[in-house]
Amino acid sequence: MRSSNPVFSRRGFSRDNGYAGFNAAPQAGGPAVGTQGNPYAQQGGNPYAQNPYAQNPYAQQGLQHGAPPQAPVTTGRMTMDDVVMRSAMTLGTVVLGAVLAWALLPVSSTSYGLAIGSALVAFVLAMVQSFKRTPNPALILGYAAFEGVFLGVVSEMYNAAWSGAPFQAVLGTMAVTGATLLVYKAGWIRVTARYARIGLTIAIAFVAVMAVNLLLVVFGVAPDGGLRSSGPLGAIVGILAILIGAFFLTLDFKQIEDGITYGAPKEEAWLAAFGLTMTLVWIYLEMLRLVAIFSGDD
Repeated sequence: MRSSNPVFSRRGFSRDNGYAGFNAAPQAGGPAVGTQGNPYAQQGGNPYAQNPYAQNPYAQQGLQHGAPPQAPVTTGRMTMDDVVMRSAMTLGTVVLGAVLAWALLPVSSTSYGLAIGSALVAFVLAMVQSFKRTPNPALILGYAAFEGVFLGVVSEMYNAAWSGAPFQAVLGTMAVTGATLLVYKAGWIRVTARYARIGLTIAIAFVAVMAVNLLLVVFGVAPDGGLRSSGPLGAIVGILAILIGAFFLTLDFKQIEDGITYGAPKEEAWLAAFGLTMTLVWIYLEMLRLVAIFSGDD
C-alpha cells in the first residue's frame, strides 16, 4: 500500500515497493525490532544499507590481501533536525507568500483570478516534484510560494466575510496537528498497512464524491453548494475532511520516522517538508471552511 502522499511513496520513504515495511530491522545504531510476524517488512532488510565497499573503492582490493573490509561512511543521512529545518523553510515560504498577497492584493476580481492562477501553478509544480526521482528544493519552494499567494487571497476573502476566520483556522490547524502528533507518539494509533488501506479507501472515496459534488454545483444541479453548503451537512463534511487530513498526518509521521530510522539520504528531508506542507494546507483550508460555517454569518 502506497502512501496517501505521492512524495512519500517514492524512494526514501517506501521500502517494500509499496507501503513502508513496519518493524523491519533498522540500521545499525537504531532500535532493535524484529520482523517476525510482519508480512510487510521488505525481504533483504534495510533498503538504505549500502554496500560496504561502495564508499571505499580500495576495500575489495584490501580484502584480497587479507585486510578486513572497512565500515561504510554513515554521514549524509536524514535526521529530525533536517526535517524540522526544511519544513520550517517550506512553511515559512507559504506564510510569507500569504502575508504578501493579503497585504498587497485587495479583494477584487483581479485577486480572485490571481488566486486561481497561483493555485494552478502550485498544482503543476507539486505534480512535477511528485514524479521526480529526487527532491528539487527550487520546485518545492516554488510550490510553497504560489500556494502561499493562493492561501493569502482566500484567507483575505474569508476574513472579509467572517472576521477573524483565518486566525481561528490557524489555531485549529495547530490544534489538529498537535493532537495527531500526541496520539501518534503515545501509540494510540498504530499505523499498519491495513490502517493505511482503509484510510486511503475512505480518502479516495471522499475526493471522488467532492469532485462529483463540484460538477453538480457548477451545472446548477446542486444549489447552495450541495454537500459543501453552510448548513449541518456542510459541517459534517468539513469535519470528515479534517479527520482525513489528520489521517494523512499519521502516515507522514510514520514514514518520516521510518526514513530516519532506516537512514534515508539527507536530501529526502525536502520530501518530508513537501508532504507535510501539502497535508497542513489541506487541513487549514478545511478548517477555514468549517470556521465560516460555525460563524453563521452568511
